[in-house]
Amino acid sequence: METSTEGVAGAAGDEGTAAGPTAAATVEAGTVGVVERVAIAPASLSPSRASDFMQCPLLYRFRVIDRLPEKPSEAATRGTLVHSVLERLFDAPAAERTAPRAKSLIPGQWDRLRESRPEVVELFADDPEGERLTRWLGEAERLVERWFSLEDPTRLEPAEREMFVEAELASGLKLRGIIDRVDVAPTGDVRIVDYKTGKAPRPEYAEGALFQMKFYALVVWRLKQVVPRRLQLVYLGSGDVVTYDPVLADLERVERKLLALWEAIRLATETGEWRPRPTKLCGWCDHQSVCPEFGGTPPPYPLPVRVADGVSAEGVGVGVGVPAGGVEARDGVSAGGAEARDGVSAGGAEARDGVPARDAGAGHGVPAGDAGASDGVSARESVAADDLSARRSEATG
Repeated sequence: METSTEGVAGAAGDEGTAAGPTAAATVEAGTVGVVERVAIAPASLSPSRASDFMQCPLLYRFRVIDRLPEKPSEAATRGTLVHSVLERLFDAPAAERTAPRAKSLIPGQWDRLRESRPEVVELFADDPEGERLTRWLGEAERLVERWFSLEDPTRLEPAEREMFVEAELASGLKLRGIIDRVDVAPTGDVRIVDYKTGKAPRPEYAEGALFQMKFYALVVWRLKQVVPRRLQLVYLGSGDVVTYDPVLADLERVERKLLALWEAIRLATETGEWRPRPTKLCGWCDHQSVCPEFGGTPPPYPLPVRVADGVSAEGVGVGVGVPAGGVEARDGVSAGGAEARDGVSAGGAEARDGVPARDAGAGHGVPAGDAGASDGVSARESVAADDLSARRSEATG
């Protein structure tokens, strides 16, 4: 799960690089003063941001280029909290990794989260008696406790926890993200594990959730020249463990898809043409006020724009209703995020049953657009909480 200790507005910029003279500044009025946000061209890709573009190209622009602020959500914040607890538990000797000890870590990790991300305090500003906070912390406890019915931490010695990975493809595209846990067997076999605080998807939607994991497997393969033996998703919301054993052809397919996706992003960045893609997820979007689908107007585009005659224009308010570059990229990924092949639809095929978005939020993002969840899990929870808490990988990738 790509959890985060930062909001999207501050973190997404790590997807790009301040482009010197081609960078432009955007200014946002705050309650205290004026906050300057520097617009930057995308320079790398993470699972969360790849999912954003497939879900809605305009959302990608708002998060990565404009870096518009987003309100914290209870689900995403709970996902971040649970991930930090599971990470810290492995600091203890194996015999002491018990459910009571794990639950005892929650108050301290919550205090640390509030210190590092003061904005999360707003979640319970209207809860003077602390009743809603108590229920929320109780839900986090139940998720942590359920993990012990799915895995035995006393028999695990992770090779890596919260592992930042980055690899540059031959094309120059940089892929990056944060892996929850990496286990290495005595035989050298590698297992990549990701925690999800939502519910497991139905089988017909499982491929979307695996997109994030295959992304990580591709990065590990490019870094280590080793194809991970197993990809494992641990769904704490429903108590399910989903595994997939990738083969080289899977990773090559994902690489082709990401290259096509990156070409579409490059075209959209150069032309300033970022079209919205309406889905059920729009109801949970923080940017409705500036989205044409809701009668809003996007802020002026802050990067130089390449126009037909080759002359560069700046600050042009483009990006509404026109496919990025008007070109359909290879491997089924269109410049505007149209249908993709290889089992992942552009937008993650409006999934259900708590399919994580982090990556998306998951996060930390995830496969393109985990849409409205069912079985008692809200669409915001399935999207934000498991977008890898929607935010962490962008803190570093």
